[in-house]
Amino acid sequence: MWSVSRQAVTSDPASPVRPKPRYQLETVARACSVLRVFSNDEELLSLADIISRTGIEKTIAFRIVRTLEQQSFLRKVSGHRYSTNVQLLGSKRYRIGYAGQTCDSPFATAVEESLRRAAARSQIDLVVFDNHYSEKIALRCARQLIAERVDLAIEFQTHQKISPLISSMFQAAEIPMISVDIPHPGAIFYGVDNYSAGLAAGRALVKWCKNHWQGQADELLLLELEIAGSLPYLRMSGVEAAVRQAIPAIKAVRMETRGEFARALVGVRNRLRSTRAAKTLIAGVNDPCVFGALRAFEESGRLESCAAMGLGAIPEARSELRRPGRRLIGSVAFFPERYGGDLIQLAMDILQKRNVPPAVFAKHELLTRENVDSFYPGDSDLSDAYEKIR
Repeated sequence: MWSVSRQAVTSDPASPVRPKPRYQLETVARACSVLRVFSNDEELLSLADIISRTGIEKTIAFRIVRTLEQQSFLRKVSGHRYSTNVQLLGSKRYRIGYAGQTCDSPFATAVEESLRRAAARSQIDLVVFDNHYSEKIALRCARQLIAERVDLAIEFQTHQKISPLISSMFQAAEIPMISVDIPHPGAIFYGVDNYSAGLAAGRALVKWCKNHWQGQADELLLLELEIAGSLPYLRMSGVEAAVRQAIPAIKAVRMETRGEFARALVGVRNRLRSTRAAKTLIAGVNDPCVFGALRAFEESGRLESCAAMGLGAIPEARSELRRPGRRLIGSVAFFPERYGGDLIQLAMDILQKRNVPPAVFAKHELLTRENVDSFYPGDSDLSDAYEKIR
């Protein structure tokens, strides 16, 4: 692995024009700027990505990239993407703050673990706090990150009503911010395209309903997370839109669960005492609340009268999908184990004054019993062990 020093550069158009250093070779300087766009040796960039980040003319950039590849400074990986063989030793080691959700959440735990790994690879100091799903603690964590004088803050907290206050605190401290899953004013958003994910879940419910219930269902039960505001609400709106298009007469019932197993269990348990719906389709803002609903149907002896779709595809959901005859028919995966790499790259783009969009969407895929092992082959053995324990 090659190792060279990284010098500070500025791309601010308002900066005064400086004379070129004596004896500088422009071609070598441009080659160095190409090497600098790679944040670590795992990042894959296309020629278009390199041109966008450096501003070098296409023909020149192509020749530089090919030369660096021939001299083993870059390597071509899949397709027409490149990775670097050079580790740049930065003059500044960035400190990034992360205030995440409670560690009781499998999804949030996976996000934090991936963020820690990505920060270590990129030689970034990560300052971590836990919001514990609490408004008061989230505000306290924001103050602590400001006191730590981090270079950038990543906020993953659920309460939309305090998001303007958190944003204003970081803006006053002149600390750029990325918000995860829940938008915060002025912050770069990273998360799921919620409506699209909801549509995928709803269409999967419709397909299952056509194959098993001749396309007929009485009720659509939507398990919500109201405190998170409008964006997660779009998940359930997407589900409802897809289902209503196929089953216009279905009755939609929205239930606040805070995305929690226990609240969903109690709420659905109470509803089942008063409804006689013969066929119920279920969708929830996340997998845990869907599990709570399924438990309530199982307790009442009416498990065969429902079919459910989750969102998140946490390990427990993937295990459930592998079990034959279960009523969880699928879950839309958001791949939290990939969040860390995307977030660190986005943070570096912001800190190094590169152009970034106001929102970056995480990839999502519908997982079913048929394809879950294609996306997560490594945890199928854990599912087998879990089944034996049960």
